[in-house]
Amino acid sequence: MNTDPVVTHPELQLITLDVNGERHDVITEPRRTLVDVLRHDLRLTGTHVGCEHGICGACTVLVDERPVRACLMFAAQAEGARIRTVESLSDGEGGLNDLQRTFSEHHALQCGFCTPGFLMLAEGFLGERPDAGKEEIREVVASNLCRCTGYQTIVEAIDACATARRGACATPCASTADKEH
Repeated sequence: MNTDPVVTHPELQLITLDVNGERHDVITEPRRTLVDVLRHDLRLTGTHVGCEHGICGACTVLVDERPVRACLMFAAQAEGARIRTVESLSDGEGGLNDLQRTFSEHHALQCGFCTPGFLMLAEGFLGERPDAGKEEIREVVASNLCRCTGYQTIVEAIDACATARRGACATPCASTADKEH
């Protein structure tokens, strides 16, 4: 008889996830979504569940610094990748980072449900395109849904953050994702 405490149920598997710079061992079903593991197993509830079909973008996280709909990715697919959730944006002392501050300053949120997805989409986008202009930003944010703001304030907030990041250093600034946690 097997007395090993490790679950040996054939429908479960042990996966290791790197989330916000921390290693997590999770026993889960192979077809369980990343958003469910993040929210229910790791208690990172900043990642929201909206449509569960990849349309709304509320569940957007960064996987290897690229925006991904966590409702469309199996948690097992994320093994070996670096995952960042909205909780990673904090300045380390519980305060807001530059992108979060510009969202607040430009009133780029209303009810707030879509905000974590927009923040992670913008963080990933600015990491790839720090010199993006408003038209590029507008095109990117159109992939996420917001029922409150009309997008203009979201575009303005992201543009303001991009402008500030570019002005903070002589060469194109690295996103906050490139800084050590």
